[in-house]
Amino acid sequence: MGLTYFKRYQMQLDLRKLERAFGELPPGYTVRPWDESCLQAHVEAKYRAFAEELDALVFPSLGSREGCLRLMREITARREFVPQATWLLEYRRSPDGRPIACGTIQGIRTDSLNGSVQNVGIAPEHRGQRLGTYLLGQSLAGFRLAGVCWVNLEVTARNQAAHRLYRRLGFRRTCVVYKTAQVAFA
Repeated sequence: MGLTYFKRYQMQLDLRKLERAFGELPPGYTVRPWDESCLQAHVEAKYRAFAEELDALVFPSLGSREGCLRLMREITARREFVPQATWLLEYRRSPDGRPIACGTIQGIRTDSLNGSVQNVGIAPEHRGQRLGTYLLGQSLAGFRLAGVCWVNLEVTARNQAAHRLYRRLGFRRTCVVYKTAQVAFA
């Protein structure tokens, strides 16, 4: 085991200047606003989105269903939790007809005017369809309804696809930070 540093970008978006639409969902997809009854679906979507990704090394809780459950419970139990900025993405064309949880995003308030996006993730087999754009748009609209003016997030620098998405939507890098993690070397 060795200690590794992961470069991460802190980014911010001024919601007061946001005037763009985020498109439509492809056929078969729906989004659900936060409801306690969909906690397990958020856990499954989060696990499927992050378990095999670099972020599971940086944040080990993302690498297991138990860790994702603990994380979701911690986020939703906070006084600062913003339900309006928390959404679940589902795919409704599964073989047995039941919806498949394939994306998740959560929001918290960091102070009276600032919010923070937590763990936006899309399961690998559903990527490349602008689903992250749509899900983030739903969250930003929810933050705006909650009276938030600025939204912040953090992204691992090596996650170039996510970084491009955030820049395209208007997020600007405000700071570079380094996160340490224990990593097994072969």
